[in-house]
Amino acid sequence: MDLHGWSWIDLVLRWVHVVTGAAWIGTSFYFNWLNNHVRAGDDLEPGVAGDLWSVHGGHFYRVVKYRVAPERLPKVLHWFKWEAYFTWISGFCLLCVAYYLEAGTMVVDPTVADLTRWQAIAIGVGTLVGGWLVYHFACKSPLGRMPELLAAVGFLAFTGLAFWLTRTFGARAAYIHVGALIGTIMAANVFFVIIPNQRVMVDAMIDGDAPDARYGIEAAQRSLHNNYFTLPVLFIMVSNHYPMTYGHAWNWAILAAIAIAGAGTRHWFNLRGQGRRNVWLLPSAAVVIVSLAFVSRPKSFADHAEVPFAEVRTLIDRHCVTCHSMSPTSPLYAVAPKGVMFDTDTQVQSLAQRLTTQVQSGVMPLANLTHMTQAERDVIGAWFAQGAKLE
Repeated sequence: MDLHGWSWIDLVLRWVHVVTGAAWIGTSFYFNWLNNHVRAGDDLEPGVAGDLWSVHGGHFYRVVKYRVAPERLPKVLHWFKWEAYFTWISGFCLLCVAYYLEAGTMVVDPTVADLTRWQAIAIGVGTLVGGWLVYHFACKSPLGRMPELLAAVGFLAFTGLAFWLTRTFGARAAYIHVGALIGTIMAANVFFVIIPNQRVMVDAMIDGDAPDARYGIEAAQRSLHNNYFTLPVLFIMVSNHYPMTYGHAWNWAILAAIAIAGAGTRHWFNLRGQGRRNVWLLPSAAVVIVSLAFVSRPKSFADHAEVPFAEVRTLIDRHCVTCHSMSPTSPLYAVAPKGVMFDTDTQVQSLAQRLTTQVQSGVMPLANLTHMTQAERDVIGAWFAQGAKLE
C-alpha cells in the first residue's frame, strides 16, 4: 500500500481511538463522580448505601448505589466495557501503524541506542505485556492491601521505566510507550478483573445466591486505579505536540512531575466530590507545571556570534526539506508532516519558533537521519534568538 493509503488508515484509527477513548474516559469520570457524590440518608431502602438526585437536559434523575447488590436483578442491566476494549484495540493498531511499521525511524534513535527495528518492536510489546503482569500481581500481593504504599511503589516503577525507555527509544516513542502501558493496564483491568468480577456477582444472583462482596472490592480497587491513571495518560497522548517535554534532557523527570500533577488534580476532584475540601493540591499542581516551564526554557544564545540567514537556509535545505516541502523526497512522507513546509524563506521565518523548538530539543530531524550536529542546532537557535531575520 502507498503512503496515501497508510495515511488514511492512520486517520481512521486515530479517529476511532479518540471517539472510543472519549466515551471510555467520559464514562469513567461520570461513575467516579457518582461514587463521590452518592450520600447516605435515613429514608433509604434496605441494602442501599446511598442515592443521588440530579437534573440534566430538562429531566430529573435518581441514582441508587447498593452496598453489594439489589435483592433481584432487573430485566435489563447495562454493562460498560466496549468503550475500554475498542480504545485499547484502536490504540494498539495505531501504535503499529504510526510507530512499528517504520520502527527504524519512529522508535529507534541511533544516538540513543543501537537497535534493530525488530528489537525495538519486541521491547515495545514486551513492555506492555510485562508491565501489565508486574502491576497485576503486585495488586494481588500483600502490597495490594496497602494502597498508599502500592501507589508510591508504582510511581517509582513507572518513573524508572520512563528513564529506561528514554535511554532505549527515541524520545517521542519512549513517551508514547509509557502512555501505551498505562492504557494497557487500564483496559486489562476492565477485561481481566472488573468485568469478570461483576459477572461472578451477577451469576451468583441469577443462581439465587448472595454475591461475594470481595469481588466488588477488588473491582473497585482497579476502577480507582484507572481513575488516577486518566489525567497522566491523557497528557501523554497529546505530548507529541510538545517537544519541550519529551525532547528535554530530563524528559523522564518532566514526565514523572506532570504525572504527579495530573494525579494530584484528580485526587482534588475526588476529595471535592466527597465533600472534603483541600486547599493545597491544586496550587501545588500549578507550581509543578510553572516550575517545569521554567526548567525546560530554551538555552540562551546571548553570546553567540551574529548568524546570517544564508547559513540557516543551507542547514534547512540539508536537514529539513526532504520531509518538510511541497514535494517531499523522503520515503516516509507523501505530504509534509503537519503541513509544515520550508520551501520559501518566508515560510522559514513564519515557522521559526516551531523550527527552533524542534531542532533544539533534538527530536528533529526524525531519528537524526541527516546527522544534524549540536553546533548546527545552535546556529538555528541563535538565529531565532537574534530576531529570525531574513536579510
